[in-house]
Amino acid sequence: MSLRYYIIPASIILFILFFTVFGKQGVLRIHHLAQEKEDIRKKAAQIQAENEQLKREIEALKSDRRYLESIARKEFGLVRPNEIIYQFSGKTATVQKSAVTPRRSSSHH
Repeated sequence: MSLRYYIIPASIILFILFFTVFGKQGVLRIHHLAQEKEDIRKKAAQIQAENEQLKREIEALKSDRRYLESIARKEFGLVRPNEIIYQFSGKTATVQKSAVTPRRSSSHH
């Protein structure tokens, strides 16, 4: 009978301990949620920094003609009239002239 007095309380303690660690609101779940919260906080900070960078870029596109011109040159390959573009790729090199060239009128009558 004395063994029964030890087994029942030990079983109850193990039962409570099991749910304290592995239960729906147990220690492991709380640790997992804290880690997930930290990951979300880092992602939010990263997105906020990206948002600020995009705001600065929008402002530059609205107000800075030189920045707008550099984007047009890089992204769309635009050139000014009579501008020579040198493109080097690997072993071959090509030279391109702008398609827009001023024409002189040849009217000597």
